[in-house]
Amino acid sequence: MPSGSRLRADARRNSEQIRSAAIGAFQGQGLTVPLETVAKAAGVSKATIFNRFGGRIGLIEAVIEELVASELFAVIDRARAIDDVGERIKYYVTALRDLQYRQPAFNDVLLQTYPHSAQLMEICRAGSQANEELVAAAQAGDALRPEFTAGDLHALVLDNALALKHGKRPPRDDYDRRTIYLLDGIRGPSAASGRR
Repeated sequence: MPSGSRLRADARRNSEQIRSAAIGAFQGQGLTVPLETVAKAAGVSKATIFNRFGGRIGLIEAVIEELVASELFAVIDRARAIDDVGERIKYYVTALRDLQYRQPAFNDVLLQTYPHSAQLMEICRAGSQANEELVAAAQAGDALRPEFTAGDLHALVLDNALALKHGKRPPRDDYDRRTIYLLDGIRGPSAASGRR
């Protein structure tokens, strides 16, 4: 019979294999990927995922910091560090759309696909707070159209999340071109000279 330390080592190894497989699956297919896919990639049974993480929410919460939160918070911090408000909002919108394109799991967070996850809801709260702060600063500097609100930015980001999650993924060049159109549409008077 295996010793307790051997069982603990096996459990740790299984947990790490599951975490690694989950990160890969969530990055490629989003948070709704079947747990059977994660289990197969980890070389374990679906029951092992439930035993180690308590199910999908526990698994998501075990990897979401590494998967989405750290990158989103880095985008927010970089945006806050840009002095020019026009450049700040341009960077922020472009970086958010880039993250949405590259990271299907980010769209699931934005769409609050798993509202019972406290961590996912906290990421959404922090992102909404950053949107409000950055839009307010850009409005004060005339870098955005006067009628453009944080709610408008939120809606644009959610619309994009829905399109990427449920629609046909556009080629990257087309997607980036549309980001430029979006930025041109929301820019205010002081940003007019920076338009392409």
